[in-house]
Amino acid sequence: MSETSAKAVSTEPQVRKPDKYIWAIYIGLCFISVIELYSASSFEVRANNVFMPLIRHTILLGIGAAIVYAVSRINYRWCILFTPFFIFLSVGLAAYVLLAGEVVNGARRSLTILGFMIQPAEFLKLSSVLAISLFMSKFSGNGSNRGVIYSGIAVLVFSGLLFFQGLTNTILLMGISLSMMVIGGIPWKKLGILLLVYGCFGAGGVFVKMNSESKRAETTEATASMEARGEGRMATWMARLERFMGSGDTVPKYDRPIDGNNAQEMYSYMAQAHGGVVGVMPGNSRETSRLPLAFSDFIFSIVVEEFGFIGGFLLLMVYLSLMARAGNIASRCKRSYPAMLVIGMAVFIVLQALIHMAIVVGVSPVSGQPLPLISKGGSSILITSLAFGIMLSVSRFAARNDQSKEIKAEGELLPEELHAENPAQLHD
Repeated sequence: MSETSAKAVSTEPQVRKPDKYIWAIYIGLCFISVIELYSASSFEVRANNVFMPLIRHTILLGIGAAIVYAVSRINYRWCILFTPFFIFLSVGLAAYVLLAGEVVNGARRSLTILGFMIQPAEFLKLSSVLAISLFMSKFSGNGSNRGVIYSGIAVLVFSGLLFFQGLTNTILLMGISLSMMVIGGIPWKKLGILLLVYGCFGAGGVFVKMNSESKRAETTEATASMEARGEGRMATWMARLERFMGSGDTVPKYDRPIDGNNAQEMYSYMAQAHGGVVGVMPGNSRETSRLPLAFSDFIFSIVVEEFGFIGGFLLLMVYLSLMARAGNIASRCKRSYPAMLVIGMAVFIVLQALIHMAIVVGVSPVSGQPLPLISKGGSSILITSLAFGIMLSVSRFAARNDQSKEIKAEGELLPEELHAENPAQLHD
């Protein structure tokens, strides 16, 4: 064998089989999604084709599965080159939607390209994980603050683009970044400063929005016109917060009249109460015909109605097991970059699921947030599938902390600035 050939062989990292637990979680969520989406699609069913919502959703899940398989076979190091492109695309789409996007549920949230609805919020969530993974791995060595600073700036830019769509996505982005930094081992002092910056940003944004809307909405007609254009969201936010806090109202929720403002949450509570402990079984949901967004923002209530408290709890455990498995993989990575990637993708998926569940069961104010892989939504399914694919890629290609040959090969493939060791690695 020639010297050149020997060198080429030495730089090839060992390829393991993709992590079977992550694959099992992905397939399990897709299976649940097919069952629940069909049950929750009463509003979309047409007499001439009752299976059309299910067919569309199954096709999207199939495309998502193809993305997972393809990405899992590509070395995670290509994320380094992919990150700037994806961030540029995400920011461009979000800026366009902010200025001229389609109004969905009272806010500019999407655009349609070739008949496919795209929600840039999903792109920005993944962009935040990619950006933080790169910055924290590249600039946080030797006590440098640049990794935290660059990551914080990226999150604030993304949050600014999403702020006028809704507060939930902004909080989610900040939660992802803070969680990743805690896992990345940044000092508590830096974390506290970043949290203070986020808080000031949020308070400033709310103040500016309240002031601008109060000046423009001088009449009822003006307010209605603003809502039709996807503006005037502050009144909606405040009303939801007041309903959540109770505003001094001592009447139990089950005795409150149902109106256009609280219909979603009230029918959601009814669905969960109807499910009881063991549920009414798939296809027997009563509230799906009355709950307007049963197939998306409130699909967890249909899960609980059909599978009961036990089914809802088990679904929660499925998401948490993804977090645990990603943590196990991250702890065995030799270098920081793949560890941050795999744990960041898991945080993105699991934190979004927890927020969705918290909204549905009533421990958080009402807001729109899909349940990953289960709610209807093209952008959400495809972006979540991409995140799963990246996790599987790390599980296959990242060097383990006890494999010297793998570590050497990985070091020859990664840029020198990304050779930082994983601070959370396990030593066998």
